[in-house]
Amino acid sequence: MIRRVVAFDLDNTLANSKSPITGEMAGLLDRLLARFQVCVISGGKFEQFEAQLIDHLNVASDKLGALHVMPTCGTRYYRFDVAAGAWQQVYAEDLPADKRAMIVAALNKGADALGFRETRLWGEQIEDRGSQVTFSALGQEAPVASKEAWDPEGAKKRKLRDFVAEEIPEFEVRVGGSTSIDVTKRGIDKAYGIKKLIALLGVKKEELIFVGDRLDEGGNDYPVKAMGVDCLKVSRWQDTALVIETILEVT
Repeated sequence: MIRRVVAFDLDNTLANSKSPITGEMAGLLDRLLARFQVCVISGGKFEQFEAQLIDHLNVASDKLGALHVMPTCGTRYYRFDVAAGAWQQVYAEDLPADKRAMIVAALNKGADALGFRETRLWGEQIEDRGSQVTFSALGQEAPVASKEAWDPEGAKKRKLRDFVAEEIPEFEVRVGGSTSIDVTKRGIDKAYGIKKLIALLGVKKEELIFVGDRLDEGGNDYPVKAMGVDCLKVSRWQDTALVIETILEVT
């Protein structure tokens, strides 16, 4: 089956967590966008995509039309309108305010019960992103090294995910980045976003390949794997660079 779409997670896939893509990755994405539809789907909000990805691309506006941006685990979707020269929101699966408050309360309860209240935070520990609520143990802007040291085996995140999922079973609760938990509407996850993308592009799931670092069960990339999309697991952006180089060589 010929591949037509290449989809990626962002943190620890295209870039270090909460960090900009490198010049090398920007160049590879430029080449990829000339030949494929490219999707980036991750837990961050759109402004995070701008800071990490969009602002560092040196890509002609016509190529940007092939880039599909899906923040907050696919609960939002943005396309670049070439004629208008601007990014446009296609949809947003926002949660009502009372539901977001319920999620925040469950995350706070879990953090207290499990002892995940850190004495030093870099930014907010719980962020309401409208269509998603995210818990980041060390804060949204914590240094990469500190985040990697906090939970290298992922046991803390899994404990918090399990605790919160039991508290609010009507919501989707998944492990996000190196220190984070993402909560969305039930059934609204990365698989939802990828299914929407497939429908909008008129492609088959066999024509899409997904690259991510959280493909284990409970991770926020896992729903894409579970829907039967071919997936490649990576752990850092350098792995993804090799994947892109290989795709470009063999297609």
